[in-house]
Amino acid sequence: MSTRRTFLQSLAAGLAALGFRHAQAGAPRGPRPGAPKEGETKIPAGTMPTRKLGRTGVEVSLMGLGGFHIGIPKEDKEGVRIIHAAIDHGVTFLDNCWDYNEGKSEKRMGTALRDGRRKNVFLMTKLDGRTAKSATEQLEQSLKRLETDMIDLVQIHEVIRMEDPDRVFAEGGTIEALLAAKKAGKLRFIGFTGHKDPAIHLYMLRTAEKHGFRFDTVQMPLNVLDAHYRSFEQAVLPKLVENQIGVLGMKPLGSGIILESGVVTAPECLRYAMSLPTSVVITGCDSMGVLEQALAAAIGHKPMSEAEKNSLLLRTKKIAADGKFERFKTTAMFDGTATNPKWLDTANL
Repeated sequence: MSTRRTFLQSLAAGLAALGFRHAQAGAPRGPRPGAPKEGETKIPAGTMPTRKLGRTGVEVSLMGLGGFHIGIPKEDKEGVRIIHAAIDHGVTFLDNCWDYNEGKSEKRMGTALRDGRRKNVFLMTKLDGRTAKSATEQLEQSLKRLETDMIDLVQIHEVIRMEDPDRVFAEGGTIEALLAAKKAGKLRFIGFTGHKDPAIHLYMLRTAEKHGFRFDTVQMPLNVLDAHYRSFEQAVLPKLVENQIGVLGMKPLGSGIILESGVVTAPECLRYAMSLPTSVVITGCDSMGVLEQALAAAIGHKPMSEAEKNSLLLRTKKIAADGKFERFKTTAMFDGTATNPKWLDTANL
C-alpha cells in the first residue's frame, strides 16, 4: 500500500513539474500572435479612474500592472519603458512577486522607480515562504531588488493547497514574519493570493478569523469564464466586499489563454473584470501594444449594464464549463511552488 502511495505521489509531483516546466518554457517571450502592436490602440483622453482599496484608506488605479510579464521582454530597458509608460498614464498599482522570472521582474521594477516615480505608486510584491524564517529572507531580498525601504503591500503567494492556511498561521509561520516586518516599518499592508479553488480562499479567511487576524487584501482570478467554473466571483467576492477587504482581480485574460477560445475579445474581457466590485484589475503587459490596450480599457471604462453582463456570460457559458481555458485552475502550469518546494520551506512545520 505504501509503495503504491509513494508511486502516486511521485507521479503527481512529476506531472506537476512537467506542467510548470512546460509553462515556463512555453511562456511567450514577446506578445502573443494577434496582440496589438504599439500605436495600434488609441488611448482616450481623460484620467485613470481610482477605487478604494478596502478599508486601508488608500485609493489605487483601476488598472494594475502585472509583475510577471514585466520580466518577459528580452531587454531590461523595454521592461522599464513599459513600467514608465503605465505610471505616466496614471497606473499607481504595481504588482510583483519574489519568484517572478528569478527576481528579474522585481529588479526591473526597482530600476524603473529610481527616478522618483516610487512616490507615485502603490508597490506590491508577494512571498512564497511558509515559515517566518523563509518569509523574512524573501522579504529582505525583495526590498533590495525593488530598491525601497518599505513595500506598500506584501501578500502570501499561491495559497493553492488546503493545508496552506494552517502553515501560514502556525507557530513560526509566515504571519509572524509579516507582522514583525509591519511593526518595523518594512511593509504597510498584508494580503494573500491564489488561483486554484475558491474553497481554499474561504478556508484562508476562516483560519485568519480564528487567529484574530483580518487581511487587508485578497487577490484572485476574476474574468468572464470564472463565473461559470469554481467561481471566485460567486463564492469569495461577496465576502470580501462585505468585510471591506481590498479585492485584487487578476487574470482578466488568463495570460491570453481565454482569447484562444475565439468567443471573447481582449477589450470585452477587460471591461467585464473592471465592471466587478474590485479595487483594482491587475493585467500582464509584455509589450507596449498590450499595455496601450489595457490603458484604453481602463481610462475609457464604462461599467457594463446587467444586460451586457448577462449577454456576455451566456456567450461564454459553454466554453467555460470544464475550465479548459482557465488552466491556472485545472492544471499545474501556473503553480510555481508545486515544483519549487524549497521556496515554501515547509520542512519544519
